[in-house]
Amino acid sequence: MTGNAIGMMAVVIVGVVMAAVAGLVLCRRFRRAARAHELDNMEGLEFEYFCADLLAANGFIEVEVTRGSGDYGIDILAEKDGVTYAIQCKRYAGLVGVKAVQEAYAGRDYYDRMVGAVMTNQYFTKPAAEAARKLKILMWDRDYIEYLEDDDNGRR
Repeated sequence: MTGNAIGMMAVVIVGVVMAAVAGLVLCRRFRRAARAHELDNMEGLEFEYFCADLLAANGFIEVEVTRGSGDYGIDILAEKDGVTYAIQCKRYAGLVGVKAVQEAYAGRDYYDRMVGAVMTNQYFTKPAAEAARKLKILMWDRDYIEYLEDDDNGRR
């Protein structure tokens, strides 16, 4: 083979590899967008069970969805690495406000858990983020859910 033919072959191989990588990136984006649409269309209780299953798949144990009424704002009780969690789930169409953070704060104490969290398919308002920092409540937003679902986060 001549040097010119080898060069052309290298260009073709690089092109094929680049096309494959671009295809994978587009496929991942499409999957992520489809999953976001699924999350946004879940009913509240369905979202709670989805979150519980996702936590269990990521190393949480004794994951329990609480009963609907009288749960003091807490939807899931769980434990991971000896730390107990009280989690408020919010499947919203818009931003999550301060009320959800307050519910997680009150529920964490009611259930005598070490950590309180709000888990949502959306994001938080600035006042909610400020309240969460002040009250030491974790904010698990859409990006965190995507991280937990991602095969590359080291759990699979």
